[in-house]
Amino acid sequence: MAVSTANAQDAKPLVVFVSPNPVGVNDFLKLAKAGTEKAAEANGATAKVYESTDPTTIRQNLDAAAKEGAKVIVSVGFEFNDVLPEVAKAYPDTKFLLVDSCPATPVANIHCSVFREYEAVFLAGAEAALTSQTGKVGAIGALDIPFIHRYTEPFNEGAKHVKPEIEIASTLWIGGNNPFSDPARGQQRASVMVSDNVDRVMAAGAGSNGGIFKAMEDLPGAAAFGVDTNQCPQAPGLIIDNVQKRTDTVIEKGVAGLFKGDQPAFATYGLAEGGMTLTSLEPGLEDSGCLIAKQPDVVAKVKALRDEVVAGTVKVADPMQLAK
Repeated sequence: MAVSTANAQDAKPLVVFVSPNPVGVNDFLKLAKAGTEKAAEANGATAKVYESTDPTTIRQNLDAAAKEGAKVIVSVGFEFNDVLPEVAKAYPDTKFLLVDSCPATPVANIHCSVFREYEAVFLAGAEAALTSQTGKVGAIGALDIPFIHRYTEPFNEGAKHVKPEIEIASTLWIGGNNPFSDPARGQQRASVMVSDNVDRVMAAGAGSNGGIFKAMEDLPGAAAFGVDTNQCPQAPGLIIDNVQKRTDTVIEKGVAGLFKGDQPAFATYGLAEGGMTLTSLEPGLEDSGCLIAKQPDVVAKVKALRDEVVAGTVKVADPMQLAK
């Protein structure tokens, strides 16, 4: 019986998640890992996770997963844009799902699933302006690259949309050797911002966000917006809401589509598809730990604005398209 069970397990297809960095405290990568595991289970497959540390290990992990016979290899982030086409061409029978980015060169076995982050960030900016006591809001990004501008510029635009007189602080960038996982630099940047009387901060620093949240203690009433998941429990009383990216849901849909054979080469997810949202717009807000739960009137206004964005009556520009 033990032998037949082992054989049955060996016969299962394999789904591998290759991360761009160690999963660690990165909520975005944790969500991707969980989504891969759920997707594998739903499709009768085995899930494995290969954690990378740099471009060299990214390439090694992609090769290793393909050689191991993975039916689907899931990866997330712009770090895969250059290497993935080379690997995909070398393993034409393997399906690759790249989430949150897409190579410039199309390859038949690469399928991209990306987000319209700017739609939900626009709503966060509106919420920031509607709740600010100092009348000044601002954004902090991990790195000054076009993709991260999807988290900074729409935040400012959303604030101006609902309150034209709101003051917008200059965007700050974490930078350094590890901008996506440097809480100390995140705290330093946020301390500069709140010292300038900014009481609502968009924290687009991934693993650096913990430091940004900590700096909110420097200004009474200041609060930040988290990203990717509900980060409110991580810093009670310091986070007002979160721009949630449903990476897990998108990976589950993408892997299912690849198993069925009907996954498009390029899929995009925003407010309408449930790929992007705010914690305040989802069930369970009262138990979320987010400060916005205490302001149902503001939540109602943000929901109305979301409906306008979904309907197309309010247009939110994509900073990446504007940069081209």
